[in-house]
Amino acid sequence: MMNYIILVLKGIAMGAANVVPGVSGGTLALITGIFERLINAIKSFNIKAAKLLFSFRLKEFAKHTDLYFLIAVFAGIAIAIVSLARLFDFLFTNYPVYIWAYFFGLVLASVYFVGKTVEKWNTSVIITFLIGTAVAIIVSVLNPATEDSSTLYLLLCGVVAICSMILPGLSGSFVLILMGNYQLVMIDAVNERDLGILIPVGIGAAVGLLAFSHVLSWVFKKYRDQTISLLTGFILGSVSILWPWQKMNYMVDEAGGLVIKKGKPIVVSYERFIPDSFSMEVVIAILIMLAGIVTIWAVEKAADTKS
Repeated sequence: MMNYIILVLKGIAMGAANVVPGVSGGTLALITGIFERLINAIKSFNIKAAKLLFSFRLKEFAKHTDLYFLIAVFAGIAIAIVSLARLFDFLFTNYPVYIWAYFFGLVLASVYFVGKTVEKWNTSVIITFLIGTAVAIIVSVLNPATEDSSTLYLLLCGVVAICSMILPGLSGSFVLILMGNYQLVMIDAVNERDLGILIPVGIGAAVGLLAFSHVLSWVFKKYRDQTISLLTGFILGSVSILWPWQKMNYMVDEAGGLVIKKGKPIVVSYERFIPDSFSMEVVIAILIMLAGIVTIWAVEKAADTKS
């Protein structure tokens, strides 16, 4: 029972990370030591699993799919997404610098703790690390699209976001921002339990996750060091997204007025800057960054102790 409680807590950490734009639940899965098991468990939902299920050989089905592990992890993810959506909406509205600072420290520390799991740094590993860093930086400077609630686009959002969520360093929430649907899906639909939005996104996520897990599992087994270095690069390149001091630029009409949708202005880009004074806010933000670093260190040590 204690093992499943720990798995639920790891799932909560993954879910909390996925709610925050710029943080990947896959990063937490990698650090807490469940990433590869998670990918393999998801991949096991294949023809054999279907045969076991429909022939009511439920014990064999549960063993084949590592079902109880998946239930514990995804229960934690669901708990976090449902319970933390309102909290993070409040924090981003009232204390944006502090919450960005915490996750900046958390993700920055992740670069070291994930990268150190590479067994041998050779030329190919370094190249994949640089590629991962470059890809994440390019993604971070893209401008968000406008909101789109069509069913087909919501299915696509689910596919793309879940693949990003499972990949360490690529944030599903940030990808939803780029696709224009973060507010619609992660805040409005979750808080209002809007099934018309959540069901298409969920279907897209399920299909995308099953398909992507096969590819990722094969690559992870065949080219482990290169895969981890690529993911480390993703994490490093995504750090800039979380820089605490950033100004949102909003969409304006021809007259120069803000374009409002559902009572809120539409974000078109983020402008990051360095504070011009060493204020109390800056000091507190730096301390919170350190708290983020310590959090990852504690999570990694707990995972080591458990293993």
